[in-house]
Amino acid sequence: MDDTFARFGLPGEPGTEEFWAAVATATVPAIAPATVPDGAGGWTALFLWRGSPASVGFESWSEPVPLRRWGDTDCWYAEVAMPARLRVTYQLRTAEGECADPFNPVGAGGDRSIAATPDAPAQPHWPAVGPDGVLPLPSTRLRWTSERLGGRRTVRVHPAGGGGPVVLLLDGDDWLYLHPAMTAFDSAVAQGDLPPVTLVFVPARDREAELACRPELWEAIRDELLPLVAESGVPADPGRTVVAGQSLGGLSALYAALEFPGLMSGLACQSGSFWWAPGARGLPDPMGGPVGGAVAARLREHAGLSGLRVAFDVGEHERRMLPHCELVETLTERAGATVRVSRSASGHDRAGWRHALLRDVSWVLADGGGPAGGPPHAHG
Repeated sequence: MDDTFARFGLPGEPGTEEFWAAVATATVPAIAPATVPDGAGGWTALFLWRGSPASVGFESWSEPVPLRRWGDTDCWYAEVAMPARLRVTYQLRTAEGECADPFNPVGAGGDRSIAATPDAPAQPHWPAVGPDGVLPLPSTRLRWTSERLGGRRTVRVHPAGGGGPVVLLLDGDDWLYLHPAMTAFDSAVAQGDLPPVTLVFVPARDREAELACRPELWEAIRDELLPLVAESGVPADPGRTVVAGQSLGGLSALYAALEFPGLMSGLACQSGSFWWAPGARGLPDPMGGPVGGAVAARLREHAGLSGLRVAFDVGEHERRMLPHCELVETLTERAGATVRVSRSASGHDRAGWRHALLRDVSWVLADGGGPAGGPPHAHG
């Protein structure tokens, strides 16, 4: 009998009821789908789908991979080569639309799943939530009517461990509805890996307009949102503020540290879009411009980051991002900040940023959230 599936621990003839029963009842670890070593230091992962033609769509790491049909059965499959140390978000794509992997218990929202190679580092505090799982939401909701940004938006606030320094989570809706950040922060605080904090989930209505090095967002946060949090009755210390952002959010966070001194005491930046410069998004190759983009140019003339703690992380599989991020990391330290640099086992993917988020916020707050050896900055 063909061992295509047997080597992944799945017995029986593919496409039979016996086979699908084995798939459904298999003891699947939190690093599904099944993987085997490829003999060259990487891994081969088996993706399965029952029914119609489909492909696997990965978030930033790879082009879509079409699934092949096993004979004339209802079994569709793909053996996907994966490098060492990779955690990646993916979807099954069919003629009916996109959906989570029904054979993977680890989801990211209702239509995405997360795969990880066996050598990808663990992500303590982040529970496995299936595609049908409903994430808990903070009980405190603030109605933020912004004159600077226009319109109204709902901001959720959660005092993890009773509350403390304010942690602004940019792209807050992703951390509310796709990844269980509230649960993860609660766990990290309870186990002593993070001091008590007050999480503020900041939603983005137009990411490109609000996060691409424009002052309006940060004027609104400084003058509207932080006072709203202070008046909400939730235990919080807005005078000790950490900003956590990913991709354009990471770019925006560092921009704010440069242009709004005193607004934050530290920032956690994962995979900052430091290729960005005005007009770059419309170019055939947005990442092909000057290394470090607009932020690097600003950092070269800026020496006023003394006292700021900045934790940088970027996925080790983000090859084209690395030069941009490495230059900005160097220039940020040269401008006076205390800098921590790390690399995650991922591409440009929130599934890989999750552990860095907790770890780096903890590091930023390690000395009380202010300048090394001194009191915290007040927001300006």
